[in-house]
Amino acid sequence: MTQASQPGAAPARRLIQRLLYGQGVDREVKSRARVGLVIVAFACLYAVISGRLVYLAATSDGQNFRRGGGDIVATARPDILDRNGEVLATDVRMPSLFGEPRRIIDVDEAVELLTATMPDLDATELRERLSSKKGFVWLKREITKAQREQIHRLGLPGIGFRAENKRVYPNGASVSHLIGHVNIDNQGIAGIEKWLDRSGLADLHSLGFANDRQQKPVELAVDLRVQHAMRSELLTARQKFKAKAAAGLVTDVNTGEIVAMVSVPDYDPNDPREALDKDRINRLTTGVYEMGSTFKALTLAMALDSGKFTLGSSLDARAPLQYGRFRINDFHAQRRVLTLPEVFTYSSNIGTARMALGLGVEHHKAFLKKMGQLDRLRTEIPESAEPLVPKRWGEINTVTIAFGHGLSVAPLQAVMGIGALMNGGRLIPPTFLKRSEAEAAKLARQVVKPETSERMRYLMRLNAEKGSASRAEVRGFYVGGKTGTSEKVINGRYSKSKLLTSFTAVLPADKPRYLVLIMLDEPQPLAETKGYATSGWNAAPTAANVIARIAPMLGIEPRFDLPTADRQILAATASARAR
Repeated sequence: MTQASQPGAAPARRLIQRLLYGQGVDREVKSRARVGLVIVAFACLYAVISGRLVYLAATSDGQNFRRGGGDIVATARPDILDRNGEVLATDVRMPSLFGEPRRIIDVDEAVELLTATMPDLDATELRERLSSKKGFVWLKREITKAQREQIHRLGLPGIGFRAENKRVYPNGASVSHLIGHVNIDNQGIAGIEKWLDRSGLADLHSLGFANDRQQKPVELAVDLRVQHAMRSELLTARQKFKAKAAAGLVTDVNTGEIVAMVSVPDYDPNDPREALDKDRINRLTTGVYEMGSTFKALTLAMALDSGKFTLGSSLDARAPLQYGRFRINDFHAQRRVLTLPEVFTYSSNIGTARMALGLGVEHHKAFLKKMGQLDRLRTEIPESAEPLVPKRWGEINTVTIAFGHGLSVAPLQAVMGIGALMNGGRLIPPTFLKRSEAEAAKLARQVVKPETSERMRYLMRLNAEKGSASRAEVRGFYVGGKTGTSEKVINGRYSKSKLLTSFTAVLPADKPRYLVLIMLDEPQPLAETKGYATSGWNAAPTAANVIARIAPMLGIEPRFDLPTADRQILAATASARAR
């Protein structure tokens, strides 16, 4: 029996038709209406797709565009600003030339016309690229607008342009070692630029979320005015003292912020090929050095903090110390018993060594470890060096390290440790980003007693009044400081003629805000320095020139006719404790 002949089949079909098409409605009319509705729907869909294509065409010069075969369009990066909002690094739009080999009609003609317009193009390489089977190839990155117009007028099919982001550094070499630089694809490969990529920018690029409208500028702690002043004085000092290199730092002792960092010779990050020169390294983070007598500040702080030594302690410096074939002498030998402050102001190697020996090798190692001098220092800048620590640390190592020989650290690392001696005894990790005192307090570790810090500030100021730091005195700014001169190791032996001089200054010494480090690599003796090439004759006066220029920029008001360190610092701290 067929379905049509089954009982009740016809009424059921009529019911279904009534539900689908309604009652009394012409099915042909209904069908035409539905076809029209489908046409409208498809028209809307195609309109949306067309609109999206137009949008992509209009914005295809944007970020994160990738072509096949590994060809990448340079991605956008956030602006980098100094602490006052001055631009240190930014993106500009530059046209780049590309080809689509599959669309090239006559390769020889294209090569001939393009090389005639841009003679710096290699004809062989260009022909090879345009003859490939790829859908997209770069021909030249970052061409000029005039070149773009000339090539556009050639009307070559398969030759096009894409606007890319090019990183530019308005201040040139002034901030090179701090900012770093990028490669041709706008990817950070050194300094803060590399840190940006490691901090998530590269991931944002890969996900397509990093474009000009979505990125917030990065604000650094560096002050461009202070940076310029520091660099200017270092260039002058390097030329004057015929030094191989020079470097300088300014840090905020209460926040750990790095306000300025300069190492010359430097390079122009707009032409990063210069960075390949081994003499243009950042000596403040990448290099490690024996810091000489500036390290004596750490040894005296260790002695005072132990309670075994006081400002009234005396140390025998009448004769050199003999350790096997090593003989420890004083550069400014007094040949007498010295008080602890005199050990500092005369920069006595013998007296400093006796303090370290009095506390023992293990105590010395533990103290330097606590002060962050035995481990690699990590900051936002990826380039950093591991300290060179003796594999076997015996008494002779403690003796020499006490006065700054036998342990090599990054200068920024030494500054971090000395900063803790000035700010009340708190070791604060240095940073190139802006940081408040409240934020710094959460990161700080108490490494010496506040009373030890008070005494060290007194010794630093006393050294400027009557010791080796007297040429760093700047009237009105109550500077304290410590000189350091070390013989460089050449072919495994200390050289008597190649010196590294440094000077660490604190200002104001009674209420420290900033620490300044000046370092000169192989300065030469001059007639005006009486034939000396030690720190007190070159690094210290250079620091004075820097401080005189930057103190007003940093908001430090001059104070005149201040009392001596004994009255200004010791008397004030004693009075505060009595209350």
